[in-house]
Amino acid sequence: MSDRLTKGEKAPDFTLTDDSGDSVSLKDLRSAGGRTIVYFYPAAMTPGCTAQACDFTESLGSLTADGYQVVGISPDKPEKLAKFRERDHLSIRLLSDPDKAVMKEWGAFGEKMMYGKRVTGVIRSTFVVDDEGRIEHAWYNVKATGHVAKIRRDLGLA
Repeated sequence: MSDRLTKGEKAPDFTLTDDSGDSVSLKDLRSAGGRTIVYFYPAAMTPGCTAQACDFTESLGSLTADGYQVVGISPDKPEKLAKFRERDHLSIRLLSDPDKAVMKEWGAFGEKMMYGKRVTGVIRSTFVVDDEGRIEHAWYNVKATGHVAKIRRDLGLA
């Protein structure tokens, strides 16, 4: 696992495949303007990850209106992400990082506590990347539910 990213650091660029098979890079997202919320989650179609993705989807209109776009990254293959999107009517962009290379670069994969045991896995994390590609906010070990509301409060969007 790499070190955790902190405010002001350059966000590591990535190019990943989305749920429809298209390549998506952070550079391209930044060139679209505004800020990008990048969140990492362990597995599509699990209860916590579904709640979080639905929460981001429900808030997407207001986040977009405030100048933010949202991408969710998991180790799931694009085909599973497509099923996730369809099943739960998700409107956020879902990206596949099957080898977890991007997660490791962002400090979102490594040792964590799960049910009282130390395990290695995806660390549920969220970042705001500004239009210059710098980390504006970094949250690690976040809760699946209620996190979008916390993001909105922390960004002054409540």
